[in-house]
Amino acid sequence: MDAPVFPTHWKVEAPELIAETFSSRIWKVFRADGSLAIVKALKPFDDVEDELRGEHFLAWRRGEGAVRLLGRDGHCMLLEYAGETLLSQVLAEQGDNAATAIAAEVMARLFSPSDHPPPADLQPLRTRFSSLFKKAKIDRDAGEKSLYVEAAATAERLLADPADVLPLHGDLHHDNIMHGPRGWLAIDPKGVLGDPGFDAANMFYNPLDRDDLCRDPRRIAHMAEIFARTLGQAPPAILDHAIAYGCLSASWHHEDRNAIEEGRELSIVTAIRTVRLSL
Repeated sequence: MDAPVFPTHWKVEAPELIAETFSSRIWKVFRADGSLAIVKALKPFDDVEDELRGEHFLAWRRGEGAVRLLGRDGHCMLLEYAGETLLSQVLAEQGDNAATAIAAEVMARLFSPSDHPPPADLQPLRTRFSSLFKKAKIDRDAGEKSLYVEAAATAERLLADPADVLPLHGDLHHDNIMHGPRGWLAIDPKGVLGDPGFDAANMFYNPLDRDDLCRDPRRIAHMAEIFARTLGQAPPAILDHAIAYGCLSASWHHEDRNAIEEGRELSIVTAIRTVRLSL
């Protein structure tokens, strides 16, 4: 691979490729003062708008609860170095409750008030849910009373009466929360606008390799309690968001014809729904 070329005014050097995904290449670099930074170079792909909205979210957040955006140039971002420790490592070493408490603290900071107007291009939550609504309509038209149909009705109810409407991270989970020089920070936002309960929802489905945890009713109830307290909502509302989000994620996997991941999400939805019905 050719050596990357970054804007000269960033004054970064010694790039080290630390990750490559379908959407981006991530480089660790040194700045002129010797400090570390991250360069995220986006590839051309279908959902690049998600990443660009996330960039605008970071610029607006100005480092409160999330990494600082230090520079931007086309589809390239210069980002604050968030450290090496993932929240998933805390879960492995100190347990799930410790990780959940940290996630709640990060959420509280992400939703702290800002003096600056939010970006104009954040994706409305209703638009975010379009795949779920589409799948639910197909099932309804076929006379199926599926989880998708039920979750779409729940999503409609939540959208009609949000607890608040705020800029959201949009993809908060154990590998998007990192510890570094400034403590725990969120990385890789998608830039969504809607009820903060949506940002708690993805946590119930993570880590991806811990289905035992994700389906555990005690863990589900505990998370609902902690995130409800953080966001000033009731635990049943948090679980409603989790159910709606899980079926949204499953509908994305359905569109991708990934039956294994679709089935995983729906199995966790079922576990969350059981806890929700007990409250």
